Amino acid sequence: METVTKAAAAAVAVLLLLAVAEAAHHRPPRGVTSTYRRKLEASEDMPLDADVFAVPPGRNAPQQVHITLGDQAGTAMTVSWVTVEAEGNSTVLYGRAAGRLDRAAEGTTTRYTFYNYTSGFIHHATLAGLDHATRYYYAVGFGDTVRTFWFTTPPKPGPDTPLRLGLIGDLGQTADSNSTLAHYERHPGHAVLFVGDLSYADKHPLNDGNRWDTWGRFSERSVAYQPWIWTTGNHEVEYAPELGETTPFKPFTHRYPTPHRASGSPEPYWYSVKLGPAHIIVLSSYSAFGKYTPQFKWLEAELTKVDRAVTPWLFISTHVPWYNSNNFHYMEGEPMRAQFERMAVDARVDAVFSGHVHAYERSYRYSNIQYNITDGRCTPVADRRAPVYVVIGDGGNIEGLADELTWPQPAYSAFREYSFGHAVLDIKNRTHAYYAWYRNHDGNKVTADATWLTNRYHMPNHDDSSIVHANI
Repeated sequence: METVTKAAAAAVAVLLLLAVAEAAHHRPPRGVTSTYRRKLEASEDMPLDADVFAVPPGRNAPQQVHITLGDQAGTAMTVSWVTVEAEGNSTVLYGRAAGRLDRAAEGTTTRYTFYNYTSGFIHHATLAGLDHATRYYYAVGFGDTVRTFWFTTPPKPGPDTPLRLGLIGDLGQTADSNSTLAHYERHPGHAVLFVGDLSYADKHPLNDGNRWDTWGRFSERSVAYQPWIWTTGNHEVEYAPELGETTPFKPFTHRYPTPHRASGSPEPYWYSVKLGPAHIIVLSSYSAFGKYTPQFKWLEAELTKVDRAVTPWLFISTHVPWYNSNNFHYMEGEPMRAQFERMAVDARVDAVFSGHVHAYERSYRYSNIQYNITDGRCTPVADRRAPVYVVIGDGGNIEGLADELTWPQPAYSAFREYSFGHAVLDIKNRTHAYYAWYRNHDGNKVTADATWLTNRYHMPNHDDSSIVHANI
């Protein structure tokens, strides 16, 4: 009997060793904290007379022109612009050739006041019936000064359609913001997924609305020519009862429409779009998301509508990160993570993109969904079903960098650095996507972090943390 007992104990010990070895084999590599340190410089908004804020010439010339999807799948585009001297005309002429604008869309006009600021005339018009992957020219300002722009519609939803997606967050309007946008413009994508915090107008006295106007003119050089997909951040809330302003998101809502109705959302702050092989879900960190709320019920329903056979890549954008190892805004995303993470893991979301923290971080695939109050299992664990989490709140805003990292670096953190920059996601086909983060290296564009992602629908058990990646 003693011999049997010893043999059994030995067998158990061997099994435990094998289990430990197996766990170690599947454990992601140790994360990297970058040693790069940018020059210490003040983060200040560019002066009002900066050339990037210049008002376009001509009588009542349209300014702050920008576009976003006008429907869920890219066969409509909403064009927005501002006129200042007079309301002017809200018609958009458009067509496939600059010299033949043979179609027309009639728009609407709105204005708003915020404390002592009154906006210009804000126009919105939706161009419908567009073909995918097609260049269109459009013109606005008829009766005054006509300005002409162009855009290319996104590729048709399909599993192997290549898609290049820019990722920018917390941009603001500083010299660093200008560098970020300039670097992205060198190799732009089909669209930009913007993870929140646009103008930072609320950082100026009395929430200076003129800083919404300067931001609109500054960003026009990109957002007039390709759709930006908007996520709302805390600097869009602008709830200021001390100024008598108690309507959240007031300036943002008037200026930046979203195609929320196309995905059945009752509010413009959470919605979804389909770009080529990607189904992108935008969530609102600053709208109610508890169980039974409109946002919760919408997300629950939306996840059942995702067709991974057509759009195999599934992404979520939300301003406040669910995983973040920076002391700035540390654990602010816990309420939403606790509410939605299991849904994201069960749905095999490929990646979650966030901002808010003014630094960069990419995670391995980890989850923290086992905790049930009594069992104490509340530590994130490696989980191939889970998304990769990317924090990209490093666009260059007036608040500066978040330079206080937590130590030791958590096991879930693959790479982190407090610098300004942007990222690009190149989806190659239904199974592989190449992701790269570009640092604003003292005025230059430097690839500081890059990796391959494998699709959680077609390759659900693949360990993409083992794929060779580069970080400097």
